[in-house]
Amino acid sequence: MGAIDLSRLPLPILLLIALFALAVGVGTYAVIAERQRRALIRRAAGTLDVPSVVRREARSAGARLVDWLAARVPAQLGTGTTTASQLVHAGWDGTLAPSIYALLRVVSALGIPLLAAAVVPRDDALLYPLSLVFAVSVGLLAPPAVLSRAVTARQEVIRRGIPDALDLLVVCVEAGVALDSAIQRVARELDLVHPVLATELLAMSRRLSAGMAREQAMQGLFLRTGVDELRSLASHMVQSEKWGTSIARVLRIYAEQLRKRRRMNAERRAATASTRMLVPLALFIFPTIFVVLLGPAAMRIMGMLGEVNR
Repeated sequence: MGAIDLSRLPLPILLLIALFALAVGVGTYAVIAERQRRALIRRAAGTLDVPSVVRREARSAGARLVDWLAARVPAQLGTGTTTASQLVHAGWDGTLAPSIYALLRVVSALGIPLLAAAVVPRDDALLYPLSLVFAVSVGLLAPPAVLSRAVTARQEVIRRGIPDALDLLVVCVEAGVALDSAIQRVARELDLVHPVLATELLAMSRRLSAGMAREQAMQGLFLRTGVDELRSLASHMVQSEKWGTSIARVLRIYAEQLRKRRRMNAERRAATASTRMLVPLALFIFPTIFVVLLGPAAMRIMGMLGEVNR
């Protein structure tokens, strides 16, 4: 088998290959940077041992390439107020996150139409332009949709772990542990069960250790996650500290309220399940039943009509 002559490949194919390689490189670098950020947070909170050997801070060629490309991507694609908040809510709060997101939007906006132009045959005068329009729409709308889905999924994961965190906080506070130390201890205990919430609690504990006021740290926790339950928790804790009430009692009552709310949401979803099943039934199940039941009769009627016409 001979070597592939790249000069004979169409230009859209070459551009598509280049964009695919670029997207893979950017995604790999984003994953590595996110892992390094979480390891740094855990190390600062004392949950990760500091290596005995100092690692060399040498940046790879891929990282430098991503920095160079991110610096030349239009900043308006990833530095808007709403987009920046969504990136933080999704857990992508690195310094290069807006630039990487903007770069991925450019790759998606160019790569998917190029893929459609290379795959869809140009002989069909109707299919080809419709495919291009659909590909352009998908390329423009796919990154925001993926980001919105990531935000929703992360908020749901955090929301599920809040009652367990509050129970552990109640145990620690009732045992005589200070609230700041209790938050750090709870974050360590939740690292395996609820790692996302544990990471945010560790970040808040680090800010508390740096001297930030507890109210600001709690509000910062809500701003980083966008979960309304954390905003209510912050207000309850501030009021408890202001009026001198038992914070353990406040946490216990609020945890019970969250569990009741979660149970009510589950019951509401179960009650509306039959209504949501109407669309799949109408689109997929009922036509199949009609074909199975009426198919033989329709074939017999068509046969009888064919014999009559003869």
